Amino acid sequence: MSEDSPRSTAAEIAVTSNGAVDDTIEHSYNSDLKRSIQAGLGLSETQITSHGFDGNKEGIIEAGSFQGSFSTARSPVVLPSSTAASRLAGQGSDFIAPSERERTQQKSGPIVLAEDPRSTAIEKFELVRRWSLNTYKCTRQIISEKLGRGSRTVDLELEAQIEILRDNKKKYENVLKLAQTLSSQLYQMVQTQRQMGDAFADLSLKSLELHEEFGYNADTQKLLAKNGETLLGAINFFISSVNTLVNKTIEDTLVTVKHYETARIEYDAYRTDLEELNLGPRDATTMPKIEQSHQLFQTHKEKYDKMRNDVSIKLKFLEENKVKVLHNQLVLFHNAIAGYFAGNQKQLEQTLKQFHVKLKTPGVDAPSWLEEQ
Repeated sequence: MSEDSPRSTAAEIAVTSNGAVDDTIEHSYNSDLKRSIQAGLGLSETQITSHGFDGNKEGIIEAGSFQGSFSTARSPVVLPSSTAASRLAGQGSDFIAPSERERTQQKSGPIVLAEDPRSTAIEKFELVRRWSLNTYKCTRQIISEKLGRGSRTVDLELEAQIEILRDNKKKYENVLKLAQTLSSQLYQMVQTQRQMGDAFADLSLKSLELHEEFGYNADTQKLLAKNGETLLGAINFFISSVNTLVNKTIEDTLVTVKHYETARIEYDAYRTDLEELNLGPRDATTMPKIEQSHQLFQTHKEKYDKMRNDVSIKLKFLEENKVKVLHNQLVLFHNAIAGYFAGNQKQLEQTLKQFHVKLKTPGVDAPSWLEEQ
């Protein structure tokens, strides 16, 4: 019975003489398997054959190549079919892979470090705090000076020069306003004289019995209009020069004076603050405050000294420039007025040539921007 039943050698179990299971075969099999794996033998090269108990059915299980250890779980590898591969190849024709140079440029691009918003906020807060503290101290100093309680630093010589400059500026502005009014009125008179000269000339041609009388008046009005235009050119040149002196040169100096006065207020404010701290107790708590106040005082003192020096230099150069400009303009204005009312046409023309004054030709408009190119 036992001889008729087919058996496979794989199903045989070796038994030793004493009835125990012989482990030498299994140990030999495991050693061969380990050596095969270490040598690079894949499972695809191994076939496992199993026979049923009846010996009629036989199956062969084929596995793909094995990589890695048995203890690590691997994800299944899906191999695309030929149809899918052709579709992928068609879609890949539209994709342009970056070149090696582009990859290098991308890798070696500039690195932008984002600024920490906390540090920016802290800096802004510190600026606002300093500005608020400075404004408070300056406002307190101004109020104390107006109430007569606080002391202020005064440079008597410089303050006198500044006061004279402001007073002169007001007077120059008044002269400038009057000169502009005279120019406007003279322009209207010149236009009226020119119209009267044209009217007399027309009547001279139409009235034969008064031909000479109308002719004389026409010539006189035209001559007056011509001399008026010459005087008008001299007055306008005078106005332009004085306007530049008052509204540009003097104004620029007064702006520097304002900066000087602001620096003086800050200096006195921090000086008063330091004096108050020095009158108080000196201990471990107040000494750092005194040192910090002394540093701020020195900083504003240097700023005040610098602004005072700048104002002194500007006042000196302004005085020299003012004398030179006003001397020439006053001589021009006097000679032009005297020559006009004396009827001396040559003196008028000589005055304009002396100061390089160019008159605009009447009836000729300014050139267009195309002609100036």
